[in-house]
Amino acid sequence: SGARAADAVTVAEPEPAEYVKICDVYGAGYFYIPGTETCLRIGGYVRYDIGLGDVGSFDGAKSIDALNGKEQGTWKKNARFTLKTWTGQETELGTLKTYTETRFNFGNGSGWSGGSDGSANTNPAHNSGVSLNFAWIQLGGLRVGKDESAFNTFIGYAGNVIQDTIVPYGDFDTNVVQYYFDAGNGFSAVVSLEEGSGTGNGYRGTIDSYVPHVVGGVKYTQGWGAITGVAAYDSTYEEWAGKIRADFNVTSELSLFGMFGYGSDRHTVDFANGRDFYKQWGGHWAFWAGGTYKFNEKTAFNLQVSGDQDKNYGVAANVAYTAVPGFTVTAEVDYDHYGHFGDPNVFGNWTNANKKNSVGGILRFQRDF
Repeated sequence: SGARAADAVTVAEPEPAEYVKICDVYGAGYFYIPGTETCLRIGGYVRYDIGLGDVGSFDGAKSIDALNGKEQGTWKKNARFTLKTWTGQETELGTLKTYTETRFNFGNGSGWSGGSDGSANTNPAHNSGVSLNFAWIQLGGLRVGKDESAFNTFIGYAGNVIQDTIVPYGDFDTNVVQYYFDAGNGFSAVVSLEEGSGTGNGYRGTIDSYVPHVVGGVKYTQGWGAITGVAAYDSTYEEWAGKIRADFNVTSELSLFGMFGYGSDRHTVDFANGRDFYKQWGGHWAFWAGGTYKFNEKTAFNLQVSGDQDKNYGVAANVAYTAVPGFTVTAEVDYDHYGHFGDPNVFGNWTNANKKNSVGGILRFQRDF
């Protein structure tokens, strides 16, 4: 029989490879999600803390000796993995951004719980919780979602120390509806409607009606530093609080700050030991001050002192050493003075300190990525 021609073979055209493209619009680390105009950044850190003594503002870890049943101190340790994501996209209504932060912890807690005879396993190391710390959406100046209170974020928290809340300067976790305004000449402002969070420590932080907590703030920033003011209204207790802060870039190595807070306690004196979601210090007024001195590109010294009208005082000092880019070791020493220790008419200084004067330390290893 005659030979037949082979059937024609059709070869499909290869689809062009879609490589991940770098997005440098929002800073380093962003890339375009393939097939979209959205830029994504993934990061976070791994941290390991070793605490001893009273650990600054917190009562140190306690345990029961397995052999003799006696209470004794032990190391307070915590390992944490934090995952962060950022997205950004330009739209006709402005930049559309999101930010999330989730933390996973393993360690033992402060203090201890269990049978005094040692029959219970007191204060064991364990997976100690997962927390959603941030999950917000922002379009232009409008932000909604889970954040920390603008009473703290807008003013810049406090010092560059681990235990910066020996004298507390406000509560943190809350759902928000916020609007940020930036005039572009150093002047910026924020208005934030907040839900608050949690109950405990003698006060109720979450709103109990349709009326939100309200925070407003203004800031003026220049090369020499910044001046910031925030004011807050706690709708649960109908109380007001405010803070003002000054930051100074003295030299390229030295920066200083000072912050002063004042708040009312017309209703919280009877219902929440004089404190609400924003004014968490003791009495009407409180202060925080300190600074950072950079010895070189790798080593910095940080200091913060604080106090309030109820004679609670705190000192925190550390040395932070960046061994290689992205890996920092911080050694900190903390002191806490409990102004009304032993007074049954005063709830406490809102730390876990179990004596009038407490000293402790923390050694922190952190790898940021």
